[in-house]
Amino acid sequence: MRPILMKGHERPLTFLKYNKDGDLLFSCAKDHTPTVWYADNGERLGTYRGHNGAVWCCDVSRDSARLITGSADQTVKLWEVQTGKQLYTFNFGSPARSVDFSVGDKLAVITTDPFMDLSSAIHVKHIARDPEDQVADSVLVLKGVQGRINRAVWGPLNRTIISAGEDAVIRIWDAETGKLLNESDKEVGHKKAITSLCKAADSSHFLTGSLDKSAKLWDTRTLTLIKTYGTERPVNAVTMSPLLDHVVLGGGQDASAVTTTDHRAGKFEAKFYDKILLEEIGGVKGHFGPINALAFNPDGKSFSSGGEDGYVRLHHFDQDYFSIKI
Repeated sequence: MRPILMKGHERPLTFLKYNKDGDLLFSCAKDHTPTVWYADNGERLGTYRGHNGAVWCCDVSRDSARLITGSADQTVKLWEVQTGKQLYTFNFGSPARSVDFSVGDKLAVITTDPFMDLSSAIHVKHIARDPEDQVADSVLVLKGVQGRINRAVWGPLNRTIISAGEDAVIRIWDAETGKLLNESDKEVGHKKAITSLCKAADSSHFLTGSLDKSAKLWDTRTLTLIKTYGTERPVNAVTMSPLLDHVVLGGGQDASAVTTTDHRAGKFEAKFYDKILLEEIGGVKGHFGPINALAFNPDGKSFSSGGEDGYVRLHHFDQDYFSIKI
């Protein structure tokens, strides 16, 4: 499986996202410039210029017309995917960490970091069909969570919002009223900050990765823990195959800690596990630094990883992969 190496970022990668059709891949990095690539051959299509800080997260609308990006420059921007034109900028008083379009793309959930005397918050914004009609006001603002909220996504049918972050607790909120409906049990939940969260294609379950060196699979409706995948290093990124029962975890220590600890920590690979049996199936090596971002193509035939080394690696699976037996 020879990866395609995509070098378009000057700084570490932070997030990867395929569009619904799986023909485009969007990458975010600490270099202020989100980039779009062809997902089959890794050719760079263009960049979105306008942010003045690290871009932490992005999402693309179902029709691939709009891109939304959240950045450390305290803004969230809406872009026209095809032209790279900025359609609208939401301004916040603190860095924007996570963005997610609702089903139907009429709403977006955005999380902002604790900053100066502001606490972290989850904002729901109405996304207008016509950028001219776009308003800055939040439909809903949720507060009360300690520490940074690293990820917030929509639950099934946009009825709930699922959030997770530094306090290691997963919370489910009512998207209409903002009421807290459920939170993960401290006993079975993560012990350290949750870095990443990935929903299944049908939203029935989701996967979280944490600095406690594990990833956990949860039932979206009841927040019951289904499975736990243990590794020997902190998990920075997680993704699930839409085709097979496979989960992929990426991570590794900070580059600064590599020389002082276990000598195997230098192996920064994306590890594949059987979703049901928890067996490790294999790993894909290649990055010169921790993996910060992972994404599966919606067709399940390829995946990409982004690392601290500034590279995006695009892997198209060999035929053998689809016939792995455990």
